[in-house]
Amino acid sequence: MPAWIPGSYLLRDFARHVVAVQAKSGDEPLDIVKTGAAEWCVSGAQRALTFTMTVYALDQSVRGSYLDRQRGYFNGPCVFALPAGRESEPIEVILEPPPQASCADWRVATALAPAEVDERGFGTYRAADYDELLDHPVEISDFESVDFEAAGVPHRLVIAGRFESDLERIATDLAQICAAQIEFFGEPAPFDRYLFLGLAVGEGYGGLEHRASTSLIFGRDDLPKAGEAGPSREYQRFLALASHEYFHAWHVKRTKPAAFMPYRLDRRNHTRQLWIFEGITSYYQDLMLRKSGVIGVNAYLQRLGEILTRVYRMPGRFKQSLEASSFDAWDVLYRPEPQHPNTTISYYTKGALVALALDLKLRLDTAGRTSLDEVVRELWRRYGARGVGVPEDGFERLAAEVSGLDLEAFFASAVRGTDDPPLKELLAEFGVALEMRAASGADDRGGTAARAANGELLTLGAALRDREHGLELTSVLDGGAAERAGLNPGDVLVAIDRLRVTGRNLARRLARFESGERVTATLFRGDELLEVGLVLKGAPLDTCYLAVRDQADPNAADRRQAWLGE
Repeated sequence: MPAWIPGSYLLRDFARHVVAVQAKSGDEPLDIVKTGAAEWCVSGAQRALTFTMTVYALDQSVRGSYLDRQRGYFNGPCVFALPAGRESEPIEVILEPPPQASCADWRVATALAPAEVDERGFGTYRAADYDELLDHPVEISDFESVDFEAAGVPHRLVIAGRFESDLERIATDLAQICAAQIEFFGEPAPFDRYLFLGLAVGEGYGGLEHRASTSLIFGRDDLPKAGEAGPSREYQRFLALASHEYFHAWHVKRTKPAAFMPYRLDRRNHTRQLWIFEGITSYYQDLMLRKSGVIGVNAYLQRLGEILTRVYRMPGRFKQSLEASSFDAWDVLYRPEPQHPNTTISYYTKGALVALALDLKLRLDTAGRTSLDEVVRELWRRYGARGVGVPEDGFERLAAEVSGLDLEAFFASAVRGTDDPPLKELLAEFGVALEMRAASGADDRGGTAARAANGELLTLGAALRDREHGLELTSVLDGGAAERAGLNPGDVLVAIDRLRVTGRNLARRLARFESGERVTATLFRGDELLEVGLVLKGAPLDTCYLAVRDQADPNAADRRQAWLGE
């Protein structure tokens, strides 16, 4: 069995969910010897071998397998064992309907090729080989769905879980986004149909790309209400997720690092290119909302400001490069530790920031002759469309070739180094001002100019979450008030100057003091009650927002129009 699933770079050891295995040849049971963490050896078969696994399925994420009385869902790596050495052989899959009367309305949704199925989708499906088999998740439930076309290609959105929304509105918006992406890469699309598999939950967010489908999990309240005017901030979040995973149908499912060709699913597959495939996709996920006309320029700049804020709040960006972040994904990004904000950076968000800087630089330095758009398209034509893996230096060489520019210094600084690209100066050339301010509170995601505060905003320099008896420090930022006072991740703050603090009143309590003032912090470290002196500091200017400057010169306005399509 595989140890990981493509698109999620962590060894998940799916075999640990195998409850039991059986083997028989005809009616004769056979002995099974487990020879590895995810390997079994069966011997003695005189005729066709039947190998049966029972899998514990309670992982509701886009990476797992799940089964209860409301729905079933699975990814191939969680449930399909491979006969060794037969990766290239064609495969048939038979999906049987559950016999319980409560499941009478269950149907199947998958991008697997049907061979002989009934009106509910149960029956026989085919895959050309094991790789294709693993790349088609399956939803089995009484879901809701809506069909639409984009550039002549049939698309379908399926949503399981309890929700209320305007599916036709979602289909209309997704059709615009999908059509814009197909136009971006060029027709025909690399699939003859496409499926969005969605799960609406109370709290949750994530997606996983596949060659002709994607699995999405999202908050049910992110979906638009019937009659809702304009895409709300929450609905934009849903659309951006769908846009991100759809872009991956070209950019990582087909155009992919040479290190992934083929995938070696029993071990880590290291590459320094994840920022190219996840960071650039994170940049285009929102840009495609804008280019498709689903959101306006101001909404796009707000979303861009939110992404930049997430980067600027991470001091770890000065310690870990994008290349290192990509290479270390297997042991860092998917295994978060309290010290990571100080020592690491995400190749998603920092990658999007560098993609933005590269796009603007190419547009500016070539006088609009080329952009990141053309580099990504050429990457698709040269590698993805031909089934050739991208070498580790392939993207950088191609960017220089397409643009005719010497980009060595840019990549050395922004990708292999830890410098911030000069975004303020670059954006100014497009008539967009990048402004920085202090966060107005724990729920301030940036992207907008906050209302003025009464006095200087103060901060503890730590990430906090509510606990029953106080505020737990989940991370402590280098140089902040908490770090200087010796506070640790895991400490639970209960009082400041002997008055109780909570998530609701912390900002009000801090507002009673001045920057540089010393207060007493009362906290639990384990079961020990401590009091420490803490010198408060002003909140850093780490929150970003962008604004169009109407007084920008005509050339800047023209450049912005070419970039954002105003």
